[in-house]
Amino acid sequence: MESSFKARNSLEAQRALVPAGTVWGPAVGYSRAVRVGPFIYVAGTTAAASGAESAAEGGAYEQTVCALQRIQEALRQLGADLGDVVRTRMYVTDIGHWEEIGRAHGEFFGDVRPAATMVEVAALIEPDLLVEIEADAIARDAPNAKHTEVST
Repeated sequence: MESSFKARNSLEAQRALVPAGTVWGPAVGYSRAVRVGPFIYVAGTTAAASGAESAAEGGAYEQTVCALQRIQEALRQLGADLGDVVRTRMYVTDIGHWEEIGRAHGEFFGDVRPAATMVEVAALIEPDLLVEIEADAIARDAPNAKHTEVST
């Protein structure tokens, strides 16, 4: 029992955060991404601007590209890249856009081929948003950081 407690504390000592970068992060109390040891969890990411207003210009393809670029940047800030992603989850407001969303996902992950899920949802936080994406990654190297917040 004592050894698992030490292991957990050891991993917690390596916790690093990337701020959400939107007004919802502080209001809701979440980060864009969290890294504990080699494990990275990227929260639902959309094409929303840093303010409360939506930057959801363009269609499902463009919004997917924007969300994936944000995910890529969060991973980079935590010492990882798209090649470390093992799972993605795509929440879409109209499953009829699956081909556009899938095409963008394939452009970013064609060689990586993570486990992926796409599901239709009733709505996202802003009415103009068409897609929200989560990603889980396992980084190849362990961070040197203690509990830190990575500035954007």
